[in-house]
Amino acid sequence: MMIRRVAFAATLVLSFLAAPLAAEAQQADKVYRVAILFPVTSEAGTAAFEAFRRRLRELGWVDGKNVVLDPKFGDGRYERLPDLAAELVRRSPDVIVARSSTTVHAVRQVTTAIPIVMDAVSDPVGSGFAASLARPGGNMTGTSFNSRELNAKRLELLHEIIPAAKDVAMLTNPTSERMRGQQVYDDMQVVAQRLGIRLHVVTARRPDELQTAFSAMVRNKARALIVNPDPFYGSERRRIIGLAATHRLPAIYFTGDWAESGGLMTYAPNLVELTAGAAVYVDKILKGAKPADLPVEQPTKFELVINLKTAKALGLTVPPSLLLRADRVIE
Repeated sequence: MMIRRVAFAATLVLSFLAAPLAAEAQQADKVYRVAILFPVTSEAGTAAFEAFRRRLRELGWVDGKNVVLDPKFGDGRYERLPDLAAELVRRSPDVIVARSSTTVHAVRQVTTAIPIVMDAVSDPVGSGFAASLARPGGNMTGTSFNSRELNAKRLELLHEIIPAAKDVAMLTNPTSERMRGQQVYDDMQVVAQRLGIRLHVVTARRPDELQTAFSAMVRNKARALIVNPDPFYGSERRRIIGLAATHRLPAIYFTGDWAESGGLMTYAPNLVELTAGAAVYVDKILKGAKPADLPVEQPTKFELVINLKTAKALGLTVPPSLLLRADRVIE
């Protein structure tokens, strides 16, 4: 009788030990699907996507082996995002990564169940995507940056490089989630008034409106330009830089690749690194973490990039104090 009881107890213990091992083996055998929705063109989003895939690999997730990555690109056309979001949701991914506020909004309209990792979203709390940065709640978390503070800082930097410019244009897309309400404009107006600058808001939401927007800047006698962060503008980067050069408008932009493409100056977080950071959230969620419990991450470093070739072409002399603060100078 004693032998039978010992044997039964041993069998029971082994069954308990085998259960989690079997579950782990089952989980290890599963191939997860991760959907990624970029609002920009595939060309503009390639660097960020590759950084994301590379970071996932470092975390043990190999595309085509234990995870399948499913990227989609909106080509800077907001009207495409709802259909692309719905298409991705129909494929039943385990996680969706959505870059920019407008893209998150489109994905949010078609699912409240699938975990969503926000990528480089401006003001997720103000947009209603998260209850707070510390505990976002719901099915969303991810990376964020404060475009209100950044745009005010860009205006200060632009004034530093061309202090004589009293009329400054701000190119913005009125359909973008980033510009809902007056918050960004109001913050910039405070800085503009302090610097003695008249701020002229000029809008363009489609490629055929860009030339008209620059003509409006000329009519307003703008001497400098701020391009507001927007996926559509990212997709039209080279054309906007060309128009600024044609109209001899010193301009500051929102990601470093604008300066590399010939833009005068950029001040921004490294968005490629932010997208790579989104991979860390995907890793945690695939391992069982809930988005509601993962704090939203904000960048701590911002890069100032100055293109001296463009400054010379515009007849500008960059103050030495500004060059010393630059993270990169393109000569």
